[in-house]
Amino acid sequence: MVKTAFSIRHARPGDAEEIARVHDASWRDAYRGVIPGVELERMIARRGPRWWHSAIVRGTGLLVLDCDKRIGGYSTYGRNRVPSMPYSGEIFELYLAPEYQGLGLGRRLFGAARRELAEHGYLSTIVWALADNEKALAFYRSLGGQTVRRAEERFGSDMLTRVAFGFVSAPVR
Repeated sequence: MVKTAFSIRHARPGDAEEIARVHDASWRDAYRGVIPGVELERMIARRGPRWWHSAIVRGTGLLVLDCDKRIGGYSTYGRNRVPSMPYSGEIFELYLAPEYQGLGLGRRLFGAARRELAEHGYLSTIVWALADNEKALAFYRSLGGQTVRRAEERFGSDMLTRVAFGFVSAPVR
């Protein structure tokens, strides 16, 4: 039996290349056939290593799943961007490379991001997922998320539905 050690930690500037790799692989896995192909590739191309390095240096809330010195996933988080909604914090992104999915690591990364938000006074959390991303919808429901809003967003020439999940209780330590 092979054991892999993992930790969840704040991203460091040297992680940018690996985060970009996870971003590329996880977005293609999650959105191929959902977001129009040209638009998906355009979105992925905008988030290369330089973009991630800049986000880290600027102090963006960014956790990584470090699996034996290889980044297996990441989460970005901060203050809720929709002030009309009664949630103080938001998890903007939570993605795992396909080979790390289904192992319970996403649940741990989600919990760590919620705890980070709570440490900054953001006890309730909202997270958005595309309605056609069944894996994401099932994941957030399994964590106890309640559907609190639906909205449309344009991706190229297509309008896609986004679903907001609310989490009102403080995260478990």
